[in-house]
Amino acid sequence: MPALNLKTRWVLGLLALAALLAKPAYDYHLARQARAAAQARYAADKAEFQRLCREVAGYKFYRKAENVDGILLLKVRRDGDWQDIMAPGAAFALESEGEGYIKSFLAYREPSSGANDESYFVSTTKKEDSTAGFAYVDVIDEKTGKRIHYTPRWDEPWQYDKSYLKGYIKFWLDESPPLNPPPRYAVTFEDHVVPEERARGLASSTVKVIDTQTNEVMAEMLRYAWSPPGAFSKTATPWLTAYKCPGVGYGSSTATRQFVDRVLVPPGATAPPPPK
Repeated sequence: MPALNLKTRWVLGLLALAALLAKPAYDYHLARQARAAAQARYAADKAEFQRLCREVAGYKFYRKAENVDGILLLKVRRDGDWQDIMAPGAAFALESEGEGYIKSFLAYREPSSGANDESYFVSTTKKEDSTAGFAYVDVIDEKTGKRIHYTPRWDEPWQYDKSYLKGYIKFWLDESPPLNPPPRYAVTFEDHVVPEERARGLASSTVKVIDTQTNEVMAEMLRYAWSPPGAFSKTATPWLTAYKCPGVGYGSSTATRQFVDRVLVPPGATAPPPPK
C-alpha cells in the first residue's frame, strides 16, 4: 500500500480533529434542545394546573346541618407510595391516615388562623379557646363492610401508671359496637387516577358530605395537586411537596376535617368562616 503524502496526512488529521470538536458541539446542541423541551413542558403543565385551579378545583357548599353529634366515614385515608406518579390519594398525600384520620374528626378545633384560607390546627389537646369535635365517628370496615363505632376519651394515665408525668392528659380512641340508627351524615372521597393527567404530574380527588336519608350531596371539595414529572426522578416523595389547590396553610394533615367543619356543626359549636 503506497504511503500517504504529507498533504493527505494533514487533510486527514484536520478532518479527524474537526470530528472530535464537532461531537461535543453536537451533544451540547442536543442538550440545549432537551432543556428547551423540558422547560416548555414544565410551562405547559404549570399553565394547565393553574387553569384547573381557576376553573375546576374548589369548594361547593349547598347546605349546612347544625347539632350533629357524630358522622359516618364511608372511607378512611391510607398511606401510599408517594414516589409513584400513579399513586391513588396523591392529592391528599399530607392527610392523616388510618387512626389519625379518624381521630382528626374527634379532636378539638383551634381558632381560625385569619389567613385567606381561614385554616386552623386540629389537636387532641384541649385549649381554652378550642372547640370540641364530633362526639363519635362511625367507620365502615373496608374488609367486612361492617360499621365500627369510635369515641374519644381523655384521662390522666399518671394516676395508675407512674411512668407518665403527673398532669399529663392522654387521648384514647375507644372502639365499640355501633349504635342504631347509624349517623345520618356521611363523609366520603373519590381519588381520580387519570393517566393523561398523571403523565403531566397532576392528581385530583373529590371529597363529599352526604345526607344518607335523602342521598343529597351537601358539599363537595375538588382538589388538584401538581408535582412536575421531573421531580419523580429527583425527589423521594414528590407528592408530599406538590402544589395544591385548594390547599390549607395551617393543619395540612386535617384538610378534610376543616372542610367538613363548614358543613356539619356539632352541638354548641359554630361553623368556621369559609375560605376567602
